[in-house]
Amino acid sequence: MSLRVSFELDDNDLKHFRLIMREARKAAARMAPEDIVAAAGDLLQQIDVDSAPGFIVERLHRLKLMMRMICDLDWRLPHDDASRILNALAYFAEPDDLIPDQIPGLGFLDDAIMVELVVRELKHEIEAYQDFCDYRDRERSRRGEKTAVSREGWLDSRRQELQSRIKRRRKRSQLRNQGSSHLRLLD
Repeated sequence: MSLRVSFELDDNDLKHFRLIMREARKAAARMAPEDIVAAAGDLLQQIDVDSAPGFIVERLHRLKLMMRMICDLDWRLPHDDASRILNALAYFAEPDDLIPDQIPGLGFLDDAIMVELVVRELKHEIEAYQDFCDYRDRERSRRGEKTAVSREGWLDSRRQELQSRIKRRRKRSQLRNQGSSHLRLLD
């Protein structure tokens, strides 16, 4: 049997989480990026995934994804994007939480909420990274496991896909409009 519990964070709640994140970023500003990632990794190691609630485990997978994104040498985030990810991970580098992690079932609730908030803010970066990982997997299965795949190669591939799609749509549109008296200015 499962039980669904939902709650809504109002503007004051969100303001409180922003304040906490700001404080975590200040503390993390004195840390090297690799130390921030390592501290977030330490948090993940503390959690017994087998006994953790499902809503915690689901968010931990997203936290792992952000850590992979910042460490992935093939992805190589631009500085500003890398800073945003590190700022998101900064909260998890802080040992003191709103809710102590040792409280069974609820100890990681504040961490799960923070993951959810930062994932929403980094939605587009995360989707792009997942798209890149899928592309890399396809390329390596097609061309060999040792194939070098880069962010630039992925962007070139995406650009070619988009240009092909534009051409296909234009051609379909032209076929639909054949014989009609549409004015063509660019042909």
